[in-house]
Amino acid sequence: MTSAKMHADEVDIDASLVGRLVAAQFPQWADLPVTKVRSAGTDNAMYRLGDDMAVRLPLTPGAARGVDKEQRWLPRLAPLLPLAVPMPLGKGVPGEGYDLPWSVYRWLDGENVFDEPLTDLRAAAVELGRFVVALRQVDATAGPPSFRGGPLRTRDDDVRVAIRDLDADGTLDGAAATAAWEAALRVPAWHGAPVWVHSDLLPGNLLARDGRLSAVIDFGGLGVGDPACDMMAAWAVLSAETRDLFRAAAGADDATWARGRGWALCFGLTALHYYRVTNPVLADVGRRTICEALADCRGTTT
Repeated sequence: MTSAKMHADEVDIDASLVGRLVAAQFPQWADLPVTKVRSAGTDNAMYRLGDDMAVRLPLTPGAARGVDKEQRWLPRLAPLLPLAVPMPLGKGVPGEGYDLPWSVYRWLDGENVFDEPLTDLRAAAVELGRFVVALRQVDATAGPPSFRGGPLRTRDDDVRVAIRDLDADGTLDGAAATAAWEAALRVPAWHGAPVWVHSDLLPGNLLARDGRLSAVIDFGGLGVGDPACDMMAAWAVLSAETRDLFRAAAGADDATWARGRGWALCFGLTALHYYRVTNPVLADVGRRTICEALADCRGTTT
């Protein structure tokens, strides 16, 4: 694989750079081997450090904003959650020509669900539903706003551009996508107190071991807001046959569920539109999510 590229200053991120950063800032780990972790993710580069740790380096200044958030909140949330999550072990600072903060975490065994599909979707649906319930039950005082925690309407322009372009090149039925999106916009908004949400429960942010869900990773989008965005996993990860198990475990009412389907459409349409050339893996997740959400809409009256 080619090395990841820092968008901000064109610094190559490779194992040599990571080794220098670790040696300079965490000399107790300087002799440990550094190896690249393959990923279809777009925001961070990941390297394994020895057998028990991982180094995560943001690729953009926007992604770097998640470093302080994860360092602050994950140690507080982890003991309260029913699935394993990354545990920060150290915070790195800019150096060696790399100009963003970065993190060292405890290594979590497993493969992301891009690469190792879940074989027990029924169990995963229940476990993931219980995870989002546990997360939203944690005191959200002082939590930062989620980037997907507000009204769906804030994404209207981006979604309509995606529908227009994907319809024009024959990728999807624009009329069906528009009808489903407009139905989601008509759903009553969230009026409850903000709750904790992961905001990005997609296959690349879930780990599996032997086909079973084992961990939730990448909390860069962690924040507080409308719990509907975490329902997105029902269409991005699960099947029609297991979706109701997730909904029951997550305790989603009709409006939250319908807004969640809207978030799934929003993600799917914008991901397919943006990544169809540059990131085929993420584009395929977007395509599947659109198909699942539209099929669900066809069986739903609004």
